[in-house]
Amino acid sequence: MSTKTKWLNKIKWDEQGLVPVIAQQVGSNDVLMFAWMNRDALARTVELGQAVYWSRSRKKLWHKGEESGHFQIVREIRLDCDEDVVLLKIEQVGDLACHTGRHSCFFQKLDDNDGEVDWLAVDPVLKNPDHIYK
Repeated sequence: MSTKTKWLNKIKWDEQGLVPVIAQQVGSNDVLMFAWMNRDALARTVELGQAVYWSRSRKKLWHKGEESGHFQIVREIRLDCDEDVVLLKIEQVGDLACHTGRHSCFFQKLDDNDGEVDWLAVDPVLKNPDHIYK
């Protein structure tokens, strides 16, 4: 293994070779999304300075913004105390992180309306997803 990538060994990768990743907006500290990375995705993220994730459904690397233009510029990368979760401090280009056209993927809040508990969308759609993706 190259000494240039030995830092990847410190991470506790799961049995599929993945690590959970949280993307947090620099400045506001809004949590924008959660995704997964494998070694190649994290190494590519460091190389590009933009977030590259592992798509479990498509089974391939996914450069955030490759279709939408809503890239994530990585300003800082942190590893948690257990060394099994990565935090990306990012600058979200275009202000949309979620494929639903919202600023954050965490737009649903558990709401108790007189004993009727359900998920309520509390953040607006900023752009119609049909106009974002090809």
